[in-house]
Amino acid sequence: MENLRRLLPSINSLVVFEAAGRLSSFTAAARELRMTQAAVSYAIARLEDHLGAALFRREHRRVRLSEAGERFHADVTIGLSHIQRSAQNLRAVATGGHVTLACSTAFAAWWMVPRMARFRADLPHIDLRIQSADRDLDLVGEGIPLAVRGGNPGDWPQYQAEPLAPEEIYPVCAASYLAGRTRPETAADLLSHPLIHLEEPHRSAATWRDWFAAVGIEGRRVPRGLQINDYVLVIQSVMAGQGVALGWRHLVEGLVDSGVLVRLTDHVLATGMQFHVIWPRDVALSRPAQEVRDWLLAQPGA
Repeated sequence: MENLRRLLPSINSLVVFEAAGRLSSFTAAARELRMTQAAVSYAIARLEDHLGAALFRREHRRVRLSEAGERFHADVTIGLSHIQRSAQNLRAVATGGHVTLACSTAFAAWWMVPRMARFRADLPHIDLRIQSADRDLDLVGEGIPLAVRGGNPGDWPQYQAEPLAPEEIYPVCAASYLAGRTRPETAADLLSHPLIHLEEPHRSAATWRDWFAAVGIEGRRVPRGLQINDYVLVIQSVMAGQGVALGWRHLVEGLVDSGVLVRLTDHVLATGMQFHVIWPRDVALSRPAQEVRDWLLAQPGA
């Protein structure tokens, strides 16, 4: 790093350069970094002088990166982002305080929220932050220590994984839906009922066709019905008596046990897939994150 010290006036100049290049404005960079515009201009000028290259084109009331500046900015951005993530991870390990858990909206709503009172009782010193998303997040890139994800851990070599729950699926409806109707007892009986379909936009998910195929019923016989791309809305539609939907056991079991939902037929589709708690392989977990991970895995039914 001795050569780097001779090349650059200061590491702070890279921070200033990154902000000015990203914002295409010395004034905006000064505002973001809480510096004066003159200090930003001076830092950029010193950096250009040390490198022997013009990094910006100064135009009327704006600046933009030169060709050399664009190349250098791309490398500086990558380097500083790595430093930022590493510093955040070190601080999290050292101080703890809060833990972020990434998961689907469905897992947050139907698995995590019903258990929050128990979580607060068991781990009152931890501030849990649930970050739901409609797609699987890059935990390292987002600085997130833990996630719940369904699939094959072999597809995620960058993560460590522990199984949380198997994927088991059965049909459910609301108790009110059965009022005045004959309760369907077999898979074939369900063909005459309005089916609510989950059309998962980003994650792979079993379908009604998969469920019926497992008992030998051809997909062409499966009625289309209502199609929804969010599982929380699927279950809310079921609870409103709109029809029958597939229930993932680990998500709907509490609703079935409480009588909010009714399980239909004896057939369960066991896909062989598991849902897992995962965490980055090359990032040390803070003590609070370890406690949250262990708590998740210790829950009844997990």
